[in-house]
Amino acid sequence: MTSVLYDAPGPRAKRRNVLYTAAFLVVLAALLWWVYSALSDKGQLDWALWKPFFSGSEAYTTYIWPGLQKTLEAAALAMVIALPLGAVLGIARLSDHAWVRVIAAVLVEFFRAIPVLVLMIFGLALFAQYTDVSSDDRPFYAVVTGLVLYNASVLAEIVRAGILSLPKGQSEAALAIGLRKGQLMRLVLLPQSVTVMLPAIVSQLVVIVKDTALGGAVLTFPELLASANTMSGYYGNFIASLTVVAVIYVLINFSLTSFAHWLEGRLRRGKKSTGAVLGAQDVTDIAGTAATGAGPAGSLSGIADINDTKK
Repeated sequence: MTSVLYDAPGPRAKRRNVLYTAAFLVVLAALLWWVYSALSDKGQLDWALWKPFFSGSEAYTTYIWPGLQKTLEAAALAMVIALPLGAVLGIARLSDHAWVRVIAAVLVEFFRAIPVLVLMIFGLALFAQYTDVSSDDRPFYAVVTGLVLYNASVLAEIVRAGILSLPKGQSEAALAIGLRKGQLMRLVLLPQSVTVMLPAIVSQLVVIVKDTALGGAVLTFPELLASANTMSGYYGNFIASLTVVAVIYVLINFSLTSFAHWLEGRLRRGKKSTGAVLGAQDVTDIAGTAATGAGPAGSLSGIADINDTKK
């Protein structure tokens, strides 16, 4: 039995695959043992270093939760602004007006080429010199500004690529029945391209959550990673603090991707048709039903009745 992508392995290939798998597991076990031994020798696995996370809530209420709250606030605000802004820029790059396409292309390519950390630092300088934002709030606004500018430009390319991935027949059919360009985009192209764009969009949302740590490392933004550094200095458990924070990041990002997979599957199931094929007699019946007005909803009811019959 063969697959579309590769031929089914034979007996010798199966034996090699088993050997490769066994060798990989042995190497992985050795690596894990080496890491465990190194941490144990350095005293990093002592219960006293991990006790703050399992006995009492001081570490969570004083350090982890305030930092996590700042991380989620910055990421959520950046997502809310970057998503619609990226959609507008992506659609603008497909405009029939050259001046709209050029302006959108310049903005997207400019902000996409600059590292997000540079945008954050630049935003901090702008807020310090040209606004009345307090020094305590400037890091938050700078982080959000950098995340919005960079990720909106990336999301714009995702939106543009998703729309261009649709068959041209979709646009031609919509224009043939008299839809305007705005209606074509809103009613035909965007609803169909959402399913295509969703995995890439969620991947970019995960990037937004992780990039908030740049603000803590450089701009003194009190996000989750910065709180972990403060916490490790207080408890003297750097490895344990970073491990707990890493697990929290994994849970947040895994929740985002899991929700995206569920939503994508739901959208795909919602777009499935009945798959019924209409013959010449079926078309005649529908035409007759539409002409006489028989049935509760005219021709659409005739189509529904025939599809139900074929099921």
